[in-house]
Amino acid sequence: MSDPVNLNKVRKAREKAEKEQRAKENRAKFGRTKAEKSLDKARAEKLKKLTDGHQRQDPGKDG
Repeated sequence: MSDPVNLNKVRKAREKAEKEQRAKENRAKFGRTKAEKSLDKARAEKLKKLTDGHQRQDPGKDG
């Protein structure tokens, strides 16, 4: 005969594993720091300014 199993421990272990899995998914999805986000934003703005500065002006249009 096998040893008795405490169902509360099994349930809590399963819930803990599910919570860890959710946390892992959230870290992958939202795990960027504020500094990383602002650095990416600054790089995108710099690239936009650089490319806007290299656009050709059409003399026939206003602008």
